[in-house]
Amino acid sequence: MVDLRQLRQFVAVAEELHFHRAAGRLHMSQPPLTAAIRKLEEEIGAELILRGNRTLGLTVAGQTLLAEARLTLQQADHALLATRDAAAGRTGVVRLGYVGSALYGRLPQVIRAFRAQHPQVRLELIEATSAGQLTLLREGRIDAAVLIPPIHDAADMRLQDFDEDRLAIALPRAHPLAQQVTVPVDALAAEPFVLWPAREGQGFHAQVIRLCADAGFNPQVVQEAHGMHAVLSLVAVEAGVAIVPASMAGFRPDEIVYRPITGEAARFALQLCTPASEPAPALRHFLNLATEASPPRRLNGCASPTRAPPAR
Repeated sequence: MVDLRQLRQFVAVAEELHFHRAAGRLHMSQPPLTAAIRKLEEEIGAELILRGNRTLGLTVAGQTLLAEARLTLQQADHALLATRDAAAGRTGVVRLGYVGSALYGRLPQVIRAFRAQHPQVRLELIEATSAGQLTLLREGRIDAAVLIPPIHDAADMRLQDFDEDRLAIALPRAHPLAQQVTVPVDALAAEPFVLWPAREGQGFHAQVIRLCADAGFNPQVVQEAHGMHAVLSLVAVEAGVAIVPASMAGFRPDEIVYRPITGEAARFALQLCTPASEPAPALRHFLNLATEASPPRRLNGCASPTRAPPAR
């Protein structure tokens, strides 16, 4: 079998057309190089070098091998470089899932910083519910998820705090309560609700139900919507009221009025979830950056949202 070392030796001789110069280029003595070329010719079964008193030339077989050997060595060098880049996390793919409200908090800052620091890593963004992201993680279709806890049966997952948000009341702009500067939760007792399905995000759903129960009523759910943007779109067309993340207060502001809910009971966290196994190098860089970025913000009201970065 011809190996890469033999090909490099042959290319040096073929380009220098002089055994002594080729040996110097390869940092070896001439006799072993001459023997190596003889062995290569024997293994191939064809003469490669035209030998003479002063000059060398290449046979037709030698010219063919030179062209092919250059391509092979170039590809081998590329393969080694690509392997080292992948091992160091300089290249690769990170597939990140997220709940819709995450793009209005810290996540865009982390995404921009990661793309700037690791431009050769492809970052793919996939919006999904918390339950949907867990399924995608377990199926190996995403590498990390930004979701709303609690996460049940998560022994196979690693969780870390990522961001913080709070709840707000979302009202159609034409709604009578939209004229009030503050709206208590109990004012919604007789209102039709648009709500996120419990199976898609148990933590968020349970917190909304608990807030309403603490205010003395069970919400009259007239419509469920998969995804927070879908919930708010239904509010905009006056299908009902909703309790949503305060960070999304800039979504369709001409049609929706947002009123923050005060108190610790309205606060909730977002967590970064990854499989418990050792992360790939590119994903490790993303996780390190997400951990080192600025600490979670604390929302006291309905702030203007951060512009969401385009998925790619």
